[in-house]
Amino acid sequence: MKTQYLLLAYILLLSLPLNAQKRISLQSPDGKLETVVTIGEKITYTVSYNGDLMLSNSVLSMTLADGNTYGINPKLSGSSLEKVNRTFAAAVYKRSIVRDHYNELTLRFKGGYHIIFRAYDDGVAYRFVSTAKKPFIVESEQAEFNFPSDYKAFINYTNKPEGSFESQYMNSFEQPYYHIPLSEWNKKRLGITPIVVEGANGKKICITEADLLNYPGMFLYPTDKSNGLKGVFAPCPKETKQGGHNMLQELIQSREPYIAKFDGATQFPWRIVIVAEKASDLADSDMVYKLATPSQGDYSWVKPGKVAWEWWNAWNLYNVDFKTGVNNETYKYYIDFASKYGIEYVILDEGWAVNKQADLFQIVPEIDLEELVAYAGRKNVGLILWAGYYAFNRDMEKICKHYSEMGIKGFKVDFMDRDDQPMVDFHHRAAQMGAKYRLMIDFHGTYKPTGLQRTYPNVINFEAVNGLEQLKWSSKELDQVTYDVTVPFIRQVAGPMDYTQGAMRNASRSSYHPVFSEPMSQGTRCRQLAEYVIFESPLNMLCDNPSNYMAEEECTEFIASVPTVWDNTIALNGEIGKYISIARRKGNDWYIGSLTNWDARTLELDLTFLGEGNFKGEVFRDGINAGRVARDYKKEIIDIPANRKLLVSMASGGGYVIKVVRD
Repeated sequence: MKTQYLLLAYILLLSLPLNAQKRISLQSPDGKLETVVTIGEKITYTVSYNGDLMLSNSVLSMTLADGNTYGINPKLSGSSLEKVNRTFAAAVYKRSIVRDHYNELTLRFKGGYHIIFRAYDDGVAYRFVSTAKKPFIVESEQAEFNFPSDYKAFINYTNKPEGSFESQYMNSFEQPYYHIPLSEWNKKRLGITPIVVEGANGKKICITEADLLNYPGMFLYPTDKSNGLKGVFAPCPKETKQGGHNMLQELIQSREPYIAKFDGATQFPWRIVIVAEKASDLADSDMVYKLATPSQGDYSWVKPGKVAWEWWNAWNLYNVDFKTGVNNETYKYYIDFASKYGIEYVILDEGWAVNKQADLFQIVPEIDLEELVAYAGRKNVGLILWAGYYAFNRDMEKICKHYSEMGIKGFKVDFMDRDDQPMVDFHHRAAQMGAKYRLMIDFHGTYKPTGLQRTYPNVINFEAVNGLEQLKWSSKELDQVTYDVTVPFIRQVAGPMDYTQGAMRNASRSSYHPVFSEPMSQGTRCRQLAEYVIFESPLNMLCDNPSNYMAEEECTEFIASVPTVWDNTIALNGEIGKYISIARRKGNDWYIGSLTNWDARTLELDLTFLGEGNFKGEVFRDGINAGRVARDYKKEIIDIPANRKLLVSMASGGGYVIKVVRD
């Protein structure tokens, strides 16, 4: 039936007079989602789901510097339709096998370009493809997302509260969300993708992008029309200088009058419109990953895992007989701790290289790195090095070759803080270079993922999240608890997050206060444990110090046991900003986590996915006084009910986590 429908749409398109406005409808495989592409003086598209209009007429086009355009007064020269239903293996992901099921329409136009539309059951995506045989420059892109009404949206602005777009193109990409109508968008600020809009009849619409390899990332901003958003893209830098944090950033002095330049034919990023009937569907979306370029080569050497991290806890240890800090004694202690609990890595964050030199070959005298690598190797622990962007980029291959030969396992690269074309290309080059020398790359201080982790599975994690580090310095007004139950439905749709959870100092809403050297989390102890299941993070930090972890033995043993990549993931329930529950399987074992906002909450979880048999669960739940004393928790072993309905109770700011095994 679907094939007949596609054939009918194809015949209808080709039978129209050449000077008529042409319309073609493309449906998802299940028939619920429909995108209608209209080709007239401009190209527009709409998106509907089960009869509800999600996006009204939205224009797409590109303007080249030579005056040519893609999508303006288009001349269609041909088209094709394809139905795809396949699966593929995922190397480092939240499920081991991904189903890739879609209908694809390719529209070929005179003037050297194509436009491809894909309709999945949970969304639609389109991309431009240039067939140019010579260099060209993209001056601008028109990417509209027009909504039929003034819907409410979850908006994540850049962290520059005032000023021009120019001042906002460089930002940390890690801000909390505002839940407001589109009409109340702050016109002085750009929005960071992904953004979620609440559509008709409770449906959710997530706008983002995928396969960003050599093109600026997309911000969003209101159109001149009501209820519309448009893509905004940072122009290419013209003049730059070294500066910023410890001379490790590249500061833009001026920009070109264009957003991208190319040597010839290229595929542009996918523009994505995900449609979810309920919020939990967003928390389980694969669209960004599926639309990314597949990996090539052998990545079996990539080893995800946990990382003992020293920066958040300020190298604080107690009951030791040496002065803690950036020195070999401290790092050997972290290595011993990691080895004891089976934690795969220790990171040397900022401080191991000489400050303000932006030179990764200048190591502080307190560190003997070769000795540490050898010591860690004997303990079956790998070392990862922090690197500022400017230092890493200035001699990338020499750095990767040298430290790979020494035995370093990867780099955490920080302070990029841009997504213009050269910076996006840097991420691509860093991924390639890391793969060449078998180094994992964790991009910190960067924009959201767009599928690079599928193309290069050694790209193990991304920040672009308002993570736990914020609680070292943010005021009591920062509501991290609400953010925690918002971000899985929005930012995490794009891919993994270097959130850095695991605090052993836990605070209620009234008792939290920022302490830079001895930080605490907001919410309960069980919240921190559950975040290891809720948050997708293949290279997952233990943010607190070994002394605190060893004082909390059973919590630490549980954290160390939680996998960081999975064979399957099921989002069980959730409402954005209120609560979420996710189940993840590794081998035969299931880990299930729940989080709530500041409201104490009881949920019923449907565990029928476990199948037949008897199961037991190792539970960590909020203690009876956890609403006041956030570290209060209860560990217990339970039988999974025969009817597979599990009641979960959480305190204010609380969490719940259970490991389920067959009895």
